[in-house]
Order: sequence, then structure tokens, then C-alpha cells
Amino acid sequence: MIEYVFLTICIVIVVIFYLRWFERHNMFFPTRKIELRPDYIGLTYEDVYFNSADGVRLNGWFIPASRSSPTILLCHGNAGNIGHRLGIIRIFNRLNLNVFIFDYRGYGQSSGRPSEKGLYLDARAAYDYLVSRSDIDKDKIIFYGKSLGGAVAVDLASRVNPCAVIIESAFTSTLDIGRELYPFLPVRLMVTMKYDTLSKIKGLRAPKLIIHSIDDEIVPFHHGRRLFEDAVGPKQFYQMSGGHNEAVSEAEDEFEQRIDKFLSAYGIR
Repeated sequence: MIEYVFLTICIVIVVIFYLRWFERHNMFFPTRKIELRPDYIGLTYEDVYFNSADGVRLNGWFIPASRSSPTILLCHGNAGNIGHRLGIIRIFNRLNLNVFIFDYRGYGQSSGRPSEKGLYLDARAAYDYLVSRSDIDKDKIIFYGKSLGGAVAVDLASRVNPCAVIIESAFTSTLDIGRELYPFLPVRLMVTMKYDTLSKIKGLRAPKLIIHSIDDEIVPFHHGRRLFEDAVGPKQFYQMSGGHNEAVSEAEDEFEQRIDKFLSAYGIR
């Protein structure tokens, strides 16, 4: 009898560890090596380091436009690192926005290992670093988040006061994604990192632009629509076409114009 109890406990422990491993390895896809930097596309930048509240050393780039320009704090998606985001950096630079993009813990040159709590701490540290600079307008900081970064940007916006929030291809929560991908599994028991964007976006008062592609094969379109419907105004929705990672590059001019129109509508330009 004792042997069976011991075996059962061992099996439960193994299953729990496997589920935690499975969750982490399906949530984060970091790349350490940074292959391209902003100077590759002709942009001047500062390579900066700063610390999160729990002491993790983080790396980011500040790409200046002008002292009077709004500044966009960019929270990237779950794969790669900041070196894979030169396209979106170039778009924001053309819009005459200062850009601050950073790598989460475990990504690029940032130390540590990624986690939900850790990413939230990293975004707050990036914001705190940004407002410590004397060369930006602290009343004109925009949060931008892509995919997983949308959840990070919305969480940060629920704690501080940006002048606007833009999210692209964001999900309502990882629980919702999990239920859709694995309807036959007890997802609620498996998922510890919730990234509950839906509940947090309801409290955001800043102007919001929610962007989603009707063809998104990774985060279904209805996630973007639900986020928009549950968000309070002021808000706008921009429906794109194209894949999760291709939609912006395939309609770059239109994307740039919509961002410009949104910012102008709320006097952020």
C-alpha cells in the first residue's frame, strides 16, 4: 500500500513538472544573439542597460527623434529579441517618434529567465528608466505591444498613465488561447501564466488603438474584437489582413498612416 502511495506521489510530481516545462516552452521563444542593430538601417541609437525591481539586468535601445516628439515604449512579442524588430522601429521613426525598445529577461542581452511576473517587472523598469530621462516629454509616452507584448503593455498601462495604448495581435488571455488549442485538456489546471489582458483593458482610460488581422493564424481575430468591445472609450479598431508576423510588412504604408491618424486624433502628435 505504501509503495502505491509513493508511486502515485512520484507520478503527480513528474506530471506537474512536465506541465510547467510544457507551459514555459510554449510561451517564450527567446533568442540570445542580436544580429542586427538600428545603425544597420541608418538610425542613431543608444544601447542602454537598466535594472528591474528584482535586480535583473536588462538591455534596450533608445532611438531618438527629437526632444519635443512623443516617445513610444515598445513591448515586443514572445520570439526573438529586439534585433528582430527593426521594421517596426523604422516605421515609428518615420512618424517622428522617439522609440524605446527593450528585451525581457532571458532575451537578447538581458539576464534572467522569462516569466509572467518577470515580464511585468521588466516593462515597469523600462518605463521607469524612460521617465528618468531629461530629453523626453513625460506626458507623451505611448505604449505599444505586439502579441504577448500586448498583454505586457496593457498590464503596465493598468499601473501607470500613458498618453495612449496601441496593441497589435494581442490575445484576451493565455487561458482562452489554451482552451482553443487544447479543448480536450484541463487547461485551467495546466496554465499558471494567465496574461489576463481582457480583465485589465477594461480599466484603461487612455486612448486605445487595437489592431488585429482577420487572417491571424496564431492569435485568432476574435481575440482582438473582444478586447475592443470590452475596452472603454476612447478607442479605435484597425482591421488588417495577412499573417500574424506579416500583416504590418505587407501593408506598411497603410499601417503607418493609421498610427499617425490615431495619434493626431487625440492630440498626441
